[in-house]
Formats: sequence, C-alpha cells, structure tokens
Amino acid sequence: MKNAPHTLLLILFVFSVYVCRATTWGAPTAQYTPEDSATVVRLLESAAGEHEGTPLQVWIARQLIGTPYVAHTLEVNERERLVVNLRQLDCTTYVETVVALTLCVQCGEKTFDAFCRRLQTLRYIGGSEPMYVTRLHYFTSWIEDNTRGGICYELQSPEQLFSSVQTVRATYMTDHPERYRMLMADTARLAGIREQQRAITGKSYRYIPQERLGDGEQLRQTIHDGDIIAIITTIGGLDTQHIGIAVWHDDGLHLLNASSIHKQVVEEPMTLQQYLYKHKTMPGIRVVRLGSE
Repeated sequence: MKNAPHTLLLILFVFSVYVCRATTWGAPTAQYTPEDSATVVRLLESAAGEHEGTPLQVWIARQLIGTPYVAHTLEVNERERLVVNLRQLDCTTYVETVVALTLCVQCGEKTFDAFCRRLQTLRYIGGSEPMYVTRLHYFTSWIEDNTRGGICYELQSPEQLFSSVQTVRATYMTDHPERYRMLMADTARLAGIREQQRAITGKSYRYIPQERLGDGEQLRQTIHDGDIIAIITTIGGLDTQHIGIAVWHDDGLHLLNASSIHKQVVEEPMTLQQYLYKHKTMPGIRVVRLGSE
C-alpha cells in the first residue's frame, strides 16, 4: 500500500469536486432574518482559520452552543419555504445547519446564498424546490437521500459493535396528523407523506445497542468526532427519536445536540451511554459520516 496516501488524497479531491458541483444552481428563496444571515457569514469566514486541531464539524457545532431549543421552527408558514433560523434550533435543524456550514467551508464557499443551497439540498428530496411533501421528515429518508447525493454514508460495521438490527416501520405522521400543523392545514399532503413512509418501511439497518456504548477501543476507532448520531426509538411508527454530533471526551462518547431537556444546544455532560440508559425508548444508535465510502 505504498501509494495509499496519494490514493486517499485523490478520493478526497474527487469527493470535494463532486459535492462542490452538486449545488451550482441559483440560490433558493429563503425565509430568514438579518441576524441569521450575519451569523452564517461570520461562521463561514472564521471557520477555516480557527478550527485547526478540532474536526471542522465539531468546531462549527460548538459555535452554536447556547442557542435556544425550539421545536417546530419549520412549521411557520401555510406554504413551505426554506426556513433558515440559527436563533432557534431543534435536533434536526441543528444537525442540518452544522452539515450545511461544514460543506460550505470544505468547498471554499463563504456566502449566505451558498449556505441556503446546501441547506435545501440536505432538507428536501434531491434538493428539490421546498414543498412539505418533499421535505425529508424521517431521518432514515434523510440518510438515504443524502447518501445518494454523495454527501454522507451510514456505518454498518464492525458487526461486533453494530450487533442489532432495526427494521423501520414508518407510520407516525399519518397515524397522528393532528400533531403536524401543515398536515392539518392541508390533508391532501398526507398522500405524499405516505409515499415517503412506504419508501423506507420494511428496510433494515444495523445499529449499536446501548450496552455496547461503553468507552472501548473498538468504539473509539469506529465512531469519529463529528459523526452524526441518530438515536433510534421504540416509539411506534418512528425510526429515530433524537440526533446530534459525536464528540469524544476522556470518559467516553458524548453528544453535541439541541436538547429539549436543557432547552438549548449543549455538549451533553453525561456520556451517550448514560443518556440512553436514562431514556427507555432509546435502545441504540445509528452512525452517519460525511463523505463517501
């Protein structure tokens, strides 16, 4: 493997060219405040020079610590728009914001328009025009769509760690439309949501059960700082219950997340294993990494 470093550099170059070309179309129309756009530009301008020694996505994720947790920040219009809100985050919009900023920095993009293009690519099927029925509501759909786009991939090995299997049964949104403002406003959207649910229902994915999340050498070698952690759930009809960004401490794996418990973005003080043990509906985690396999 004498040429391995050169091969790795070539792979990284090809990946960066592919991803950087993936969003060269015009900027979408976004809903935001001047504070949102200023925060995005400030982070894009400062990230390249300030994150040395820390993985880029972890550095970006930490810049948002203290941001208030607010649920349903995308459910604010009668008609779907690309909502950009860095003043209030939930677990999904937090991860999407971190990933969009990371992709921009990796591609040398420092404009708010570029960030909006990245965010739309992450949030909607194939990066399509914002519509409620094309938003990636289930995180399994999010993983699959962004894997097809060359943005990320899901880890499924080693089997000693990923020792359990989740079979997705996605029905929650159509079982409980009254919990979704935009479904109640227009029940015709239910058909599109059913299609999303059907596309992932019955698919199986390997995951790491909570009992294997102790601080072990194999776990440290497998999960990297900055990986996306998707916590699966036993709640009927859902695939995941919470998501965040992996970060290693001396005592084990922790989670950077927009926390409904702490009411803000935090670097969770307890280990991820301790966190899961306190939540009986969270049996384990799936792991997603930016880049291509």
